[in-house]
Amino acid sequence: MKLADPAFVTRAEVFAARPERAAGQRFSGLWVAGTLAGLQRPTVAIVGTRAPSDAGRSRAHDLGAALARAGICILSGLALGIDGAAHAGALAGAGPTLGILGGGHRHFFPRRNRELAEAMLAAGGAVLSPYPPDEPARPPQFLQRNAVVAALADAVVVVEAAERSGALNTAGWAGALGIDVLAFPGDVDRPKAAGCNALIRDGATLVRHAEDVLGALGIAAQPRLPLPMPQAAGTSGGGGDPLAARLLALLADAPRDLDSLTAASAAPAGAVLAALVRLELEGAVERRDGATFAALR
Repeated sequence: MKLADPAFVTRAEVFAARPERAAGQRFSGLWVAGTLAGLQRPTVAIVGTRAPSDAGRSRAHDLGAALARAGICILSGLALGIDGAAHAGALAGAGPTLGILGGGHRHFFPRRNRELAEAMLAAGGAVLSPYPPDEPARPPQFLQRNAVVAALADAVVVVEAAERSGALNTAGWAGALGIDVLAFPGDVDRPKAAGCNALIRDGATLVRHAEDVLGALGIAAQPRLPLPMPQAAGTSGGGGDPLAARLLALLADAPRDLDSLTAASAAPAGAVLAALVRLELEGAVERRDGATFAALR
């Protein structure tokens, strides 16, 4: 299914795996592009600021990847920053990830994450919205989006957030529904950690890594292995991913578009998109004119 061609799914169908939550929702259903199969798994929402630190962005990506490898479906709001990093991490961990929009699919916002959304669909995930496809995104609508994120989650993890943050609104919806809220602690002098620290002060579970999240869900964690560190711009990049390394080699001489990279790498388009998004987050690749990718030297 194309991103701009969503289908309406009733509230009962959306909450089939969590029927006890359906009654408290204000919407009659959601517009869905992709598949909701991921909701049959345990779900974790990973949320945070749109302008994270490098450490926060890396933490969201690594957490999304680790939880995806453990069989968790990752939810977030497809925003820039922490949301996008969490979705890309889930793709890197070969797990389904669902994004919830604050407007209609045909007015996709933010545009910079459209390729990420397409990669999510290609990997068996979905893009959802409580709003009809032609509804533009408006600021108040993101609060309702946050309510949907929380309602679909078995736990909400706030990675990095200031005192006034949409992520805290998501955490508030989760708390009202009795859903576990977890947060990464941060330096008390850092404004972007203030929201997380306040959540922990008020009773949220302190989280350090994926095992803490799995423990909150009652899932036994496997022995923790170190994740590959993101490569800085100008290095070889790829983080140990053979496809990412192959794409960087293909981009070494000149920029290429997605179709060219897919054909030359002999990999599925969804896998190529996921690898490119990860490389973009790592600073090894940049996107030009929306459809062309270039290696950063």
